[in-house]
Amino acid sequence: MKILEAKNYHEMSSIAAKIIIEKVQSKPDAKLGLATGGTPIGLYEELIQDYRSNRTSYERVCTYNLDEYVGINPEDSNSYRYFMEEHLFAHINVPESQIHIPDGTAEDLEAECERYDVELNRGEGVDIQILGIGSNGHIGFNEPGTSFSSHTHIVDLTETTRKANARFFQRLEEVPTQAITMGIASILKAKEILLLVSGINKAEVMKKLLTTDEVDEQLPASALKNHHNVTIIADEEALSLLREKKFQYK
Repeated sequence: MKILEAKNYHEMSSIAAKIIIEKVQSKPDAKLGLATGGTPIGLYEELIQDYRSNRTSYERVCTYNLDEYVGINPEDSNSYRYFMEEHLFAHINVPESQIHIPDGTAEDLEAECERYDVELNRGEGVDIQILGIGSNGHIGFNEPGTSFSSHTHIVDLTETTRKANARFFQRLEEVPTQAITMGIASILKAKEILLLVSGINKAEVMKKLLTTDEVDEQLPASALKNHHNVTIIADEEALSLLREKKFQYK
């Protein structure tokens, strides 16, 4: 793993955006794995600004989102499809036909998982996968205990994760109990992975992730240690517990 320390959330987002922009400019038909939630919003804002200023084209880019809630219509403002449209897709020139997000309303959810894995594996696979990390170490919706050999699957959301996502809903009861998510094996097939981490509430999990060589299914993000090309972009707050112990990055 390579660790890039940013001063704050804005700098973290800028560093990540530069990497994505350089990839798209050097490989116009890049396949990008995208994430939702609060962490990547700043990255998407940077990509939009670059598109408006420099006209970096996404006309040949294909995008693949990590996950989607089960049972929420794509047009619902709480769906991840809606989130991506609002925060990125509506503002750049990526064609609708090249946007891929799991369908949480599919009649046969297992078949939808299989279909999505086929899409992910077309051609040479995902070039860069964007990830965030949960306070319990989850990546995507892969909660502690998820098999590292898992592919796209249905997951029951933990109470902790539902509470963390409740800020996007009016009431906790409205937060779905299930989601479709890329599995850990699916994520690790990406050629390059960018893990974005910001805020003091992620300091404990970053300390846990970076102060041991152990790879453990109880800490899903530790699976990233099995990948050959992972860059962690984290701000000072997220790395604060490591700095205090004068931790030396490997």
